Amino acid sequence: MAATWFYWALASAFFAALTAVFAKVGLQGIDSDFATFIRTLVIIAALALFLSYTGKWQGVGSFSGKNWTFLILSGLATGASWLAYFKALQLGNASQVAPVDKFSLVLVALLAVVFLDERPSVQEWLGIGLVAAGVLTLALKR
Repeated sequence: MAATWFYWALASAFFAALTAVFAKVGLQGIDSDFATFIRTLVIIAALALFLSYTGKWQGVGSFSGKNWTFLILSGLATGASWLAYFKALQLGNASQVAPVDKFSLVLVALLAVVFLDERPSVQEWLGIGLVAAGVLTLALKR
């Protein structure tokens, strides 16, 4: 049970890969910002159905100011990320855009050290460095 996060992370990676491929095809001939809006509506509908099916709706009255602040900031960051991602997919190759987008892994590690007081091991820093090198290698292909 302790490693179930890993399977969810793999599922996330798989669906993110599908997102890039599906979006690249779906963006042909339409504005990337409007496409992001359509994508967001689909996500809202799918999540509403999922929450209803699993009975996971909950009241928000117990949310703290901190909960609200950081969920709103996260939502704004997600929206900005999606807008930038779709524009990048519209302009570039999915095989280049997706790896650069995954540079977020490196940025998450750095921000987690600064703001969350996380301390990656030497092995983890090595992996983070390899990801950074891989992103640069893929992004700079000619």
